[in-house]
Amino acid sequence: MRGTLLANRRGVQRFRQLAITAVKSSKIKLLLLCCIAFTVLVVGTRASDFMGGTNYSDSVDQFPLPEKGYAIVMNTWKRYDLLKQSISHYSSCTGLKSIHIVWSEPNPPSDSLSKFLNHVVESKTKGLKKIKLSFDINKEDSLNNRFKEISGLKTDAVFSIDDDVIFPCSSVEFAFKVWQSAPDAMVGFVPRAHWVDKSQGKKDYYTYGGWWSVWWTGTYSMVLSKAAFFNKKYLRLYTNEMPPSIKEFVTKNRNCEDIAMSFLVANATGAPPIWVKGTIHEIGSTGISSLGGHSEKRTGCLNRFVAEFGRMPLLPTTVKAVDSRIAWFW
Repeated sequence: MRGTLLANRRGVQRFRQLAITAVKSSKIKLLLLCCIAFTVLVVGTRASDFMGGTNYSDSVDQFPLPEKGYAIVMNTWKRYDLLKQSISHYSSCTGLKSIHIVWSEPNPPSDSLSKFLNHVVESKTKGLKKIKLSFDINKEDSLNNRFKEISGLKTDAVFSIDDDVIFPCSSVEFAFKVWQSAPDAMVGFVPRAHWVDKSQGKKDYYTYGGWWSVWWTGTYSMVLSKAAFFNKKYLRLYTNEMPPSIKEFVTKNRNCEDIAMSFLVANATGAPPIWVKGTIHEIGSTGISSLGGHSEKRTGCLNRFVAEFGRMPLLPTTVKAVDSRIAWFW
């Protein structure tokens, strides 16, 4: 009898322990479920705000975002075959939104040229997108014209290019992506250098270095505007804030507008440009760089601009952007 009672008591105690354990376990599970539900609610609310759950349409309407993509600003001078070839090529580039031809000839572009170029653009895009082509006509023949502010330019990115220089669209698109990572910088394909020339016996005398100087040292401080991306704000700065004496010098000597732009950007950012590796195809036969004494003239420009700016803003760098997807060595 005692054994039976003892067994019953032990059974009751065990049942109580199991019941207590089950209740505690249920409370813990309930607490965990509440925590999970609260977390999901908070995350959902944050995600809704992040993804646009709040209506910001008024502020967006007041400050419209710039179009993604880039505008080509192409400098040309009485080389219509080269112009047609270049426009035909770049019209098929994915990120292109508009083309602005810098026209400084005494006579306006002919109707036949305008119709031909517009037809080329339409045929290359195949109606998939609308690319605006326009001539920015200037009364004065000056290399400064390539950096005049463009009214109504919808993209922040400007790809400045000469009419006799062609890069594959894949290289242009890669350079555009590099520029997007550093939108205040000048990003281009044609690097140049400068260095202090102590042989002249002057404290701050600078010498211009061409491609072979860059190749030999691996250092550069400029990328030429014959093939470079930069922010459209620099067109406004060049137009309105570049010292008039520098623009007069460029007009008179028909040289060094690209160095002047490099000075302006470096002075504004306090940073060097970015050189992008790309294969250049020069379809023109001659240019001012092929003339005798070119490097000496560019050296003169450097020192003239240093005197105007009151200092040397150009900064040397060894950084080179390479598309590792298509390069064996990078």
